[in-house]
Amino acid sequence: MNLLRTASVVSVFTLMSRITGLVREQMIAALFGANALTDAYQVAFRIPNMFRRLFAEGAFSQAFVPALAAARARDGDEATHGLMNAVSTVLVWVQLVTCVVGVAVAPLLVLALGASLNESAHEAAVTMTRWMFPYIGCMSLVALAAGILNTWKRFVVPAVTPVLFNLSSIAAGYGLSPLLADWGYRPIYSLAIGVVIGGVLQLVVQIPALKRAGLMPHISWRLSGFREAVAHPGVRQVLRQMAPALVGVAVAQLSLVINTQIAISVGEGAASWLTYADRLMEFPIALLGVALGVVLTPQLSSAQAQGDTQQYSDLLDWGLRLVLLLALPCAVALLVFAEPLVAVLYQRGAFKAADVSHTAQAVMGYGVGLMGLVGVKILAPGYYARLDTRTPVRVALLVLVLTQVMNGVFVFWLKIGVAGLALSIGLGAVINAALLLWGLRKLGSYRPAPGWFWFALRVVIASVAMGGLQWWLARHFDWVALGERELVRAGWMAVSLGASALLYFALLLMSGIKVRHFMRRA
Repeated sequence: MNLLRTASVVSVFTLMSRITGLVREQMIAALFGANALTDAYQVAFRIPNMFRRLFAEGAFSQAFVPALAAARARDGDEATHGLMNAVSTVLVWVQLVTCVVGVAVAPLLVLALGASLNESAHEAAVTMTRWMFPYIGCMSLVALAAGILNTWKRFVVPAVTPVLFNLSSIAAGYGLSPLLADWGYRPIYSLAIGVVIGGVLQLVVQIPALKRAGLMPHISWRLSGFREAVAHPGVRQVLRQMAPALVGVAVAQLSLVINTQIAISVGEGAASWLTYADRLMEFPIALLGVALGVVLTPQLSSAQAQGDTQQYSDLLDWGLRLVLLLALPCAVALLVFAEPLVAVLYQRGAFKAADVSHTAQAVMGYGVGLMGLVGVKILAPGYYARLDTRTPVRVALLVLVLTQVMNGVFVFWLKIGVAGLALSIGLGAVINAALLLWGLRKLGSYRPAPGWFWFALRVVIASVAMGGLQWWLARHFDWVALGERELVRAGWMAVSLGASALLYFALLLMSGIKVRHFMRRA
């Protein structure tokens, strides 16, 4: 398997997901703007999304994928199928209980995440939270299927399914919001309906892929079957690994809760500005960090299980070089080209010039930490492959404290608003990545290959040159005023990004960096 080609395929499908996700955010911005009700939706969506990250692609994937890959490398396919069946049974039962309890305690969850919402927005958030809770169960099973397919090196279906979620949300927003208004309901409820439909669709499309590969897990619906599944040694190992991983993901979600509360306290619409900026920042994270993490995690776990320390170190080195090569220019773009990007992507309908300014400031804050945000996606799997979920948790706890200290400085002392929140998150991610990298070096698990200095110098020079071009373009055009001529503005954006990419990669090629240097088989 060619790792670069595989990562590129995952990136392409992830790009489709992020483009449709961006269209979804554009739809929300155009139809509903940034106000108390959009803040209510963001709070309501973050609650099931938070549990999804706890039970699905977060702690569960961090424990399940390495255990599955190691079991397959060590024990063969038959024993691995037994582990899949047992884990699937336990996961389904836990999710059923979680969804029922979540619907019952939705008012308390909304209060915890959005205490500053006004009464009307709080009521709307509770309603949408209850409607969206079944989404958690669907996405947990999607994460299970993705983990199985990725372990068997079948990456396409897991990568493309998020597109269905975004398309359903877009269709529901445009199609249902006027109908709900006619029927006397809040139009924004259409977004919650789209979330549930999207979760179901993502789950349904996994089933044919699993069946074709002969990997469809058997789920026991009997209580005795559940008890047998819990007693499976592999399940117990996954649960042991999940325990610290759950703490780590919980720390991240606690940070999200705190940041959401702070954003809401900053002013009406601030939580929405932060979310719109986050969506833009997720493009490079998904295309680089998520795609590389998906490809590397099973390979690192297999190398670790086989005791191949050189292969393990080489895989990490390959991933980190790609992070520098592709994430650094993206970070520069978010810093110097933020307002044009936000204006072109969001400024229409209810999203006004003031919203562009606030969102762009948040984008710049994220840009400071983009290298860290992407780097963590590569470095953390290095620990998970070693069945070490505790070290990333300890680092995350420290970063949580430091992030909130920085929030105190940037938001409440320096009073730079939502930009301060994004800056705190970005700087925290840089510290997180640096500590994880230092830990792997200290363990001797990662030994940098020769040539890092000259490689990094060439990437930095090309990024600075590209950033200079973007800085000039950002000031040469009035991107906000160009909103009156939408097609002209979009055309200039395409030319600007194309010229920036051409300059960057031309300079890299002239300096001797070629694509074939990153071709790697595993």
